[in-house]
Amino acid sequence: MSETRDTRLRRLNMRSMRRGTKEMDILLMRYTAARLADLSDAELDAYEALLDENDQDLYQWISGQQPAPEPHKAMVAEITRIAASGTV
Repeated sequence: MSETRDTRLRRLNMRSMRRGTKEMDILLMRYTAARLADLSDAELDAYEALLDENDQDLYQWISGQQPAPEPHKAMVAEITRIAASGTV
């Protein structure tokens, strides 16, 4: 059975809020509030792949402590930009 877009958005939103570290919860909740509904299906695929990564790695990429791997660079840059702006 295929998942509807609305169900997928709700599932990804929940995965963003329940990461396991409070820092990542906050950063990813800001991003999802600002952008999730506007992402294309391909961008949602990329975001979902990013959510499969380890929180410690994600935090280092978003905080600039380590460079993000090539497949995640654009998404990490956008999350970083939104997180730094503090806008939701």
